Amino acid sequence: MNWTAFSSAEPELARTAEERFGTHRHHVLATLRADGSPRTSGLEVRFQGGELWLGMMPGSLKALDLRRDPRFTLQVNPGDGTDMGGGDIRISGRACEVGEGTAKAAYVKEVEPPQPFHLFRTELTEVVRTYVEDDRYLVVQVWKPGEPVRTLRRT
Repeated sequence: MNWTAFSSAEPELARTAEERFGTHRHHVLATLRADGSPRTSGLEVRFQGGELWLGMMPGSLKALDLRRDPRFTLQVNPGDGTDMGGGDIRISGRACEVGEGTAKAAYVKEVEPPQPFHLFRTELTEVVRTYVEDDRYLVVQVWKPGEPVRTLRRT
């Protein structure tokens, strides 16, 4: 399921996620190394043309990780201090590398990234938002494809 399908299914959560990712330029990407251990790396993300895109420098370890095993988790930058207005957002899924063609050309035209680069389109498997409500509840919203958002409140 791409970003457009997610946005259609859960517009409020999608809008909140886009706002949170738009607040800061750099976020944290988790990939899997060849031995199965996690690797975290800084990353810029872009919501464009109904997709969530991940762009990377050529030959970067995170790009090589995703070529080998497409599973990823993307964590929003929490920002300065402890106030995470809008909450914490985590997106998980699979990254599919985009070769030369119309999609990459449209991305290049809009973003003008340094060349060459790796470009990955994402297929979502989970979106999680965690936030504090009324200074009393920890609220966790969990979305998975084909399911409505599940909301958990903890004191």
